[in-house]
Amino acid sequence: MAIKGIKELVAEANSVVTTLNCSEALSRQSEGDAILVDIRDIRELNREGRVKDAVHAPRGMLEFWFDPESPYHKEVFADQTKDYVLFCAAGWRSALAAKTLQDMGFTNIAHIDGGFGLLKEVAEINKPSP
Repeated sequence: MAIKGIKELVAEANSVVTTLNCSEALSRQSEGDAILVDIRDIRELNREGRVKDAVHAPRGMLEFWFDPESPYHKEVFADQTKDYVLFCAAGWRSALAAKTLQDMGFTNIAHIDGGFGLLKEVAEINKPSP
């Protein structure tokens, strides 16, 4: 049985979702046009830090928090006048997550190529407490 591997899934997602580089994403955030959404696991945030003013939404809860009909919906994701720019550690999970949100019908979704690995080189990072 042949399976579709993660590389193929990520390539498919990247072919249909909007992908931004770090500078584009940070510029859109500073202009107030976008909300950065960190989908990394809480342990990653605690270990590596957080991008200033990014919203955390763990990958496992993303669809539930975005869906306005879900009992777990978060109000921060209700503003459809803004774009939501997802990022993870390297850009694989965020590509898959962005595609899933697009499949749900959201049109204001993008993700950051290179994720936190590249963001931490150019963004203001709130370092974890020792």
